[in-house]
Amino acid sequence: MTPFLQIAVHEQSQVGEARRAAGRVALRLGFDETLTGRVALVVTELASNLARHARGGRMLIGEAADGALELLSLDDGPGMASLDTCLRDGYSTAGTPGTGLGAARRLADVFSAYSVVGKGTVIYARLGGTGGVMPTCFRYAGIGLAAPGEQVSGDGWRVRVDEARVAVFVVDGLGHGPQAAEASDAALQVFAAAPVDASPSQTLERAHAAMRATRGAAGALAVLDANAGALRYAGAGNITGRLMNALEDRTLLSQHGTLGLQIRKPQDMEYAWPEHGLLVMHSDGIVTRWNLDDAPGLLQCEPAVLAGWLLLMHVRGRDDATVVVLRRVR
Repeated sequence: MTPFLQIAVHEQSQVGEARRAAGRVALRLGFDETLTGRVALVVTELASNLARHARGGRMLIGEAADGALELLSLDDGPGMASLDTCLRDGYSTAGTPGTGLGAARRLADVFSAYSVVGKGTVIYARLGGTGGVMPTCFRYAGIGLAAPGEQVSGDGWRVRVDEARVAVFVVDGLGHGPQAAEASDAALQVFAAAPVDASPSQTLERAHAAMRATRGAAGALAVLDANAGALRYAGAGNITGRLMNALEDRTLLSQHGTLGLQIRKPQDMEYAWPEHGLLVMHSDGIVTRWNLDDAPGLLQCEPAVLAGWLLLMHVRGRDDATVVVLRRVR
């Protein structure tokens, strides 16, 4: 997957930079003039809000697999005391170019936000593509960022859905840059060719063989069967997998080793899918020992908002970083 563009927004002059960057992505996606105009208005509103209120604001701009444009506003403070009031159409505290964040919500096909006073705010907007409608029993989101100074990410991720089954693969090429991306791409090609319900351990073995000519990668693969309520998981290296809901938080087991270099024979681990469960998988660009104790209600938000919160609060900032969140909705 193409990494998200990351644009710092600390002052008003950077609002135009974010708007122009989003415009280039919209052009690449083939958006018409009307949709491109909506993108410009949403970006301007979100970025202007960062310039006026954030202590350390960033806009993330990315492309979804179905051709949608995705925007995330990450603000590390001061948070919103009343999110509902701030998002009401027509509400504005600083005379922004639109009519407040409510205008961004109205113009986007999908819009979701989360805020904690004193900690920060994540706002997610999606435009184009299928309008965010996933005709399955799953909702998911993935966000990848390249390491500072890099144009490509050595991380990769992909989600494949087949009716009531879904497979999620996250891979992290050793190091960063083009050679790390080459290793990740080799693993993702193997995943793309396998059946959605294939054994995770067998797919990892095939990826291991296909990656012999690369520098190698860490990787983890999860397969959820919604009808059976069961998750199969296998991993090698430092990809983190967490299966969680409001009552439990279980770390999924991976073995030591590096795909393409040296691993023991992978084995599938099986877990029961908890009620209202979420799967979170991420590379080591996100710190491992995070928790959501200080983020009440976050688990009920859109998967992209949870992914954005982890990047806002727990990204290391020195390496590629990728996080994927999957929710079963029925």
